[in-house]
Amino acid sequence: MLRQAMLALSKSRRAERLVSTSPLTAGVVERYVAGDVAAVVRELTRRGLLVTVAHLGEEVTDESRAADAVRGYLALLGLLPAGADVSVKLTALGLRLSQRLALGHAAEICAAAAARGLTVTLDAEEHDTVPALHAVHAALRREHPDVGVVVQAYLPDSLDRCEKLGGARVRLCKGAYTAPGAYKRPADIDRSFVRCLKVLMAGTAYPMVATHDPQLLRIAATLAVLDGRDQTGYELQMLYGVRPAEQARQGQRGARMRVYVPYGDEWYPYLVRRLAERPANLAFFLRSLVSRR
Repeated sequence: MLRQAMLALSKSRRAERLVSTSPLTAGVVERYVAGDVAAVVRELTRRGLLVTVAHLGEEVTDESRAADAVRGYLALLGLLPAGADVSVKLTALGLRLSQRLALGHAAEICAAAAARGLTVTLDAEEHDTVPALHAVHAALRREHPDVGVVVQAYLPDSLDRCEKLGGARVRLCKGAYTAPGAYKRPADIDRSFVRCLKVLMAGTAYPMVATHDPQLLRIAATLAVLDGRDQTGYELQMLYGVRPAEQARQGQRGARMRVYVPYGDEWYPYLVRRLAERPANLAFFLRSLVSRR
């Protein structure tokens, strides 16, 4: 019930106005959303961590705004070091207007990224965009085989998606949206995550394990050993500002540790969805205000 309430709040303009104007908000936002994205990327890179950068903003329903988003991503590419990744939401590129339009915009970003030694990952969104997400991903892979895609374990077709993504870069996450028939109990989502992870680790995909859950991190490491993957054969991904000490520890032990760095003014839906992703996150985020662990 708490998860459903938080997800509803993520779409509430009234709640967004209230939270955005609160004097207590700035400190929380700065912790989890990059202000100076170039400076944040430089610091994370200096620490030996990889990055994937996401400009916050989605659900664009105007072609001029979609074109603006493309220009913004092209400018972002110039700020990133080789080996970095860019996370792109297709609705920011006009998916709600036309799948063909979003594909064209995404292809332009992929081409520019490849020229700079960068990769692109198509980010997760609402459940009704998932078929188009995977259709665009399949089309892009013909010219840009390194383009990645997100699979959300809370969706009941997630295992089937993973089985069809041989050779692809796949970011596996739990999911931060709602959907008819989706898994809702944390234990069910975790089990789905592990089923998907087993398929990815045993197959030809490049798994990007996006979780902060200690148990799932241990399972990922164990599966990698059992399936003969060394530390270059998969990577871990965590959110900027969440468990930074663990991110550093993973990097120091030699893991490919990539930090998801969001930036931009439209931070409210992102931050509330992160809280809703698992009810325990609410207490975790509150504790993080006084602890960097």
